[in-house]
Amino acid sequence: MGLLTSEEYAALAANMTFATNAFIDGGYRPAASGKTFETMNPATGEKLADVAACGMEDVDFAVARAREAFEGGRWAKAHPTERKEVLIRFAKLLTRNARELAVMESLDSGKPIYDCETVDIPEMIHCIKWHAETIDKMYDSVAPASDDHIAMVVREPVGVVGLVLPWNFPLLMLAWKIGPALAAGCSVIVKPAEETSLTALRVAELAHEAGVPRGVLNVLPGMGPDVGEPIGRHMDIDMVSFTGSTQTGKRFLTYAGESNAKEIVLEMGGKNPCIVMDDAENLDRVAAHIVNGAFWNMGENCSAISRLIVHKSVKGPLINKITAHAREWPLGDPLDPETRLGTMVSKRHFDKVASYLQDAPKAVAGGDTQGDAFIEATVIEVPDNTHRLAREEIFGPVLSVIEVASFDEAIAVANDTDYGLCASLFTANAKRAMRGARMLRAGTVTVNSYGEGDITTPFGGFKQSGFGGRDNGIHAHDQYTQLKTIWFDLADDTDEAVG
Repeated sequence: MGLLTSEEYAALAANMTFATNAFIDGGYRPAASGKTFETMNPATGEKLADVAACGMEDVDFAVARAREAFEGGRWAKAHPTERKEVLIRFAKLLTRNARELAVMESLDSGKPIYDCETVDIPEMIHCIKWHAETIDKMYDSVAPASDDHIAMVVREPVGVVGLVLPWNFPLLMLAWKIGPALAAGCSVIVKPAEETSLTALRVAELAHEAGVPRGVLNVLPGMGPDVGEPIGRHMDIDMVSFTGSTQTGKRFLTYAGESNAKEIVLEMGGKNPCIVMDDAENLDRVAAHIVNGAFWNMGENCSAISRLIVHKSVKGPLINKITAHAREWPLGDPLDPETRLGTMVSKRHFDKVASYLQDAPKAVAGGDTQGDAFIEATVIEVPDNTHRLAREEIFGPVLSVIEVASFDEAIAVANDTDYGLCASLFTANAKRAMRGARMLRAGTVTVNSYGEGDITTPFGGFKQSGFGGRDNGIHAHDQYTQLKTIWFDLADDTDEAVG
């Protein structure tokens, strides 16, 4: 399905309607308090809708319905093939409604429609299908034991889980979590980011239409203190999987410790290095990877390249090529398919990112803002890795450049951070590439490219980038299951009597 024109996307947007109530127990319902909050189009500042502002009472109700669904077994105890068939139907419904979801996502988040149509929505659907196909291919095991025993190791769904989402990839992060959680047989409570709740509500409706039973998939929009914290503290939620800022993620450890010691999986921030050595081949290709890694999704990406650590002998030529490629990322209306840089997700986030530019060194490229929403693709050289731009997660289209003189210095600078989510290394020396990949303290290391792997590879970080589990791949199922040992004693109690 090809892209439309900006006029056609605008027409779709003008006629779009939104689900705005919470989705609980198989249907939409307003917040118990009757409260709502405004969700805005960040590109225009116009209100899109008033969304239900859920609270503790709604969390309690949703958890009760999720627990009833789980204990009743209508999903958790369904045959794996049955769950697989339902999720495949779900993926087909997502495919039929892909354009609606793409436009809705662009309106609600400020993402370019190009990204929504070509990346976010296709990958979301692929994620659901991949985990659906995995359901009936997950084998349990038999441990080695004596002739008088059988030791079985089986997986069981963890129970009722809270899934707390970020605003930067609303649909894709939703899929990363509900795909393996539903495949495992869990019942889930989804808390979307208050900035971007609309698509999660629509997806829940499509899941129910596909056959996901009532109570199994619930979506509660609302503010963090009103929905996120009650989820974290709830005594009848068995685990929480969180993606978002490091500051907020740490709070869930406190919530768990002060409640029922529920399991916590955290995928948090990053200050991701990209090392370019003096022997890197084809600097133009390297620059294209760096620009994509730094400015894709407006830099609102926990795995974005935010620190370019470059050998002094190639710094000048590489920066020239990066500047040239950055011009290929036009800033503009997110519904224009030619736009590659949309808006910051909100005025508050725009102000945060813009504040980093006020006292920064003069930009090599970009550095300007437009209105209260748009920030240019920006490249800034900093004196060293102690500079604020090199230490803090900006979460915007700002690339900091740090010069180094050797491979060892590059690795040391790359690892000198509180984070450890992703890293990239460009070199033509195979031994150096392998050594560097092993030495970099990050959950994903790409060599001579930028990326996050794919659906088959686990995604998560070291240090303050997160812990407790991984998204994507078979490993994603681990966080939503418990291991149980079943021990059989086969000794024949009649042997001695017969003897």
